[in-house]
Amino acid sequence: MIKATKKWIFLKVSGAVSVPLMIWFIINFTSIYDQNYANVINFFSNPILKFLFSVFIINAYFFSALSISEVFEDYVKNDKIKNVANRVLYASAVVIPLITIILISIL
Repeated sequence: MIKATKKWIFLKVSGAVSVPLMIWFIINFTSIYDQNYANVINFFSNPILKFLFSVFIINAYFFSALSISEVFEDYVKNDKIKNVANRVLYASAVVIPLITIILISIL
């Protein structure tokens, strides 16, 4: 399979997975928005909710990294700059969700 085809399929699948996760996140975020600290900690202490939030974060960063890399492919002409930008983007798309998940798992 061509690399561009795989990227397109990953974009479509991660976009489709994002919709129910985003709806779930918005509903739960509005329920804990005005709560005190203890209620927020209780929300993130639930293993199922912690897992769903982790999947949401990973999927969101995966989707955004793929989308932004397409912008680099289309609009950055210098291959060296494009490769560095993509590597920094993919590294941050791994590190930031990892740090977030580690910090949530500490709770």
